[in-house]
Amino acid sequence: MKMEPTAAPRLTELSHGGGCGCKIAPGILTELLKNTLPAQAFPELLVGSSTSDDAAVYRLNDEQALVATTDFFMPIVDDPYDFGRIAAANALSDIYAMGGKPILALALVGMPINVLPHETIARVLEGGASICAEAGIPIGGGHSIDSVEPIYGLAAMGIVHPDRVSRNTGAQAGDVLILGKSLGVGILSAALKKGLLDEAGYAAMITNTTQLNRPGVALAALPGVHAITDVTGFGLLGHTLELCRGAGLTAHIRYADLPWIDSVQALVENSIHTGASGRNWASYGASVTLSPTLPSTAQTLLSDPQTSGGLLISCAPEAAEQVLAIFHEDGFGQAAQIGRMAGGEPHIVVM
Repeated sequence: MKMEPTAAPRLTELSHGGGCGCKIAPGILTELLKNTLPAQAFPELLVGSSTSDDAAVYRLNDEQALVATTDFFMPIVDDPYDFGRIAAANALSDIYAMGGKPILALALVGMPINVLPHETIARVLEGGASICAEAGIPIGGGHSIDSVEPIYGLAAMGIVHPDRVSRNTGAQAGDVLILGKSLGVGILSAALKKGLLDEAGYAAMITNTTQLNRPGVALAALPGVHAITDVTGFGLLGHTLELCRGAGLTAHIRYADLPWIDSVQALVENSIHTGASGRNWASYGASVTLSPTLPSTAQTLLSDPQTSGGLLISCAPEAAEQVLAIFHEDGFGQAAQIGRMAGGEPHIVVM
């Protein structure tokens, strides 16, 4: 009897989570890190892990500081080339969020070698390399292991002037908040896994997640920009709360001004969401006040994990027009002013 060849499994079938939704919930992560040793013995370490910032920054000299980060996750999509592109763009985003210019990446690869066709794995690597080429940097090597679940990402490095490091702690009362990308990637990824995402929705998700956050370099050079972070696995609320805690301020977000990827709101109204959104809310919901006039889906949407999400800028009101212009000129037409920072305890109010 002739045996039919076994079809290769879908990438998302091999992972228990996908994209930045794989992140350990912020409350658990805080507990895990609370006893780590401080980096007080290294004065050249300008940014470490103490403020939950996007990357480490180490001063090399008076003109240069090294920005270093690593980011990897399980598949958010089944197309291997797209998976590689998304993971690479997501990793480089941390460099841009610090105001850095990427210079080099190393690939981090974990694949079930005896389960996935080698051609599939090669396409993942090609996708990551294509994004690095778009960023103008080489992949100089990396490390690979045979793992149960497919994993891909980068260790990325960049350069920034020590005086232009954009931390997530510098927001000031009176600042406005500007978001560079539309929200809803986690909702779309959940719909994809359930076979409920149409071609237009998939195309929108890929466009959003593979767009490099290059405006971060120019934005960090603006005197009126006080803080930058990127919105990823902890959702809009989680990363906004990091700005609040870093500066000791309250953020006021206007729900009606938030940009959403098309079809996201309809999907969540049909109970499509990720498990990570609930874990996110459980970790920080006590620090958020939602207006009773908001739709019932607001909590899920606001805590939705974003993969390769947009830059979140806290800037002086007079700099807002220039910030938006930099975004729009680089193809981020969805960038929008979404709220403001004000005095008060670290908290978020969504109106």
